[in-house]
Amino acid sequence: MFAARSIFKPTRHFCLRMGNFTSTSPGGLSTHTQFVQDVVSHNCVVIFSKTTCPYCKMAKNVFNEIGATYKVIELDERHDGRTLQEALAQMTGARTVPRVFINGNCIGGGSDTKELHQQGKLVPLIEQCAPCCLDSRTEGSGSGQFEPNKL
Repeated sequence: MFAARSIFKPTRHFCLRMGNFTSTSPGGLSTHTQFVQDVVSHNCVVIFSKTTCPYCKMAKNVFNEIGATYKVIELDERHDGRTLQEALAQMTGARTVPRVFINGNCIGGGSDTKELHQQGKLVPLIEQCAPCCLDSRTEGSGSGQFEPNKL
């Protein structure tokens, strides 16, 4: 399995660029891995979440505060949610939700997202989103297009 050190928290190893990951796992995870890769590569911000999770709500609230558009995949509302969560665990090194991705990189969970925002590092990450990640067909919640001056 490929794992890269996070540039945000040196003690963690959850962050990786999605385009560099290939699954060799048995049990059909490659289909789910491909789904994750596709979603993450076509959306600037993606949150793999569960509807009742307080840390997931925390992450969504941070993006709502800054006016960022994000795509949410609610794992507990999908028939394949458990398998997707296993694929995310193999891809990022953590099984917990939320798993938050910006511009193809996993930045961690709800606390990590909030901390990056408090440090002033979240908005610059969103501003660096590649044009291929800015997909107007995003599903999920969000308060509209990202407006840096809204801060």
